[in-house]
Amino acid sequence: MTTHSATDRDSHTRAESPGRGAHIAGLIVSGLVVLFLLFDSVIHLMNTSQVQEAMADLGFDPSLNRVFGIVLLICLVLYVVPTTAILGAVLLTGYLGGAVATNLLTEQPIVSTTLFPIYTGIFVWGGLWLRDNGVRSIMPLRRG
Repeated sequence: MTTHSATDRDSHTRAESPGRGAHIAGLIVSGLVVLFLLFDSVIHLMNTSQVQEAMADLGFDPSLNRVFGIVLLICLVLYVVPTTAILGAVLLTGYLGGAVATNLLTEQPIVSTTLFPIYTGIFVWGGLWLRDNGVRSIMPLRRG
């Protein structure tokens, strides 16, 4: 039977703080995700004819466009504020999961459309992981 000291256990559970380069990369990745999703939120709030048509094609009542925009904007604000960033990432994950489900139900192309929200979610969490020690502690990378 192998015993491990408290120091050994701590070194496996304690996440390393992101270096300056990782932190900057995380800010850039998160910033790009926020800009993209902010644009999406704004066009839903503006309820443009293109958004109305696209949402109708997906089976949504165009009167819900502003609701989608507000929900996404709230998730983004939570994601941008450091103290609520993890909550924001969780809520964005749920929002993006709804987009995947909608795309599956409407039989959209898999790689380009249906999986796009998953790619976005990877960047949401990847940017946060790069810049936030708290995320690194709950999602550590394990080395063999």
